Amino acid sequence: MAKKPKKAPEADGEGGEADAPKSKKKLIVIAAAVLLLGGGGGGYMFMKKKAAAAEAEHGAHAEVKMPAVFVDVRDMLVNLSADPGQTKINTLKLRIALELKDAKVEAEVKPLMPRVEDAFQTYLREIRASDLAGSAGLYRLREELLRRVNIAIHPAKVEAVLFKDVIVQ
Repeated sequence: MAKKPKKAPEADGEGGEADAPKSKKKLIVIAAAVLLLGGGGGGYMFMKKKAAAAEAEHGAHAEVKMPAVFVDVRDMLVNLSADPGQTKINTLKLRIALELKDAKVEAEVKPLMPRVEDAFQTYLREIRASDLAGSAGLYRLREELLRRVNIAIHPAKVEAVLFKDVIVQ
């Protein structure tokens, strides 16, 4: 009986050593994937918790929001500039209310009302009746008055200029 050479232990040794690095590489890849997914999930939960806290804080501020305050400006009757080629002088009667964020701003604005009225009067005397034609004209007037009132009462701020009456004759 011929003896077979024993190559099995050598094959096991070579194969065992070759399998060990592959299994270590697989283990490292799996561990890295688990850490990556765990870190991503943890980061997501952290950001979600932070966003929920910010939303809760913002919601608390929204409940405390003060109602808007409206301050009436004295009625204004102004002679407008004549349109080119026109001899008739038009007049503008204007009643305005200023929308303020809260009562604190009202306390700052009330003493400065003469300055606001002066800014309005000097601007209104320069415009023409044709400048006020249509809704676009009134929109431009509102924006210009808002800009001028915010300059006059700085650092306080008016949220909006509201027209009560606009009569051009």
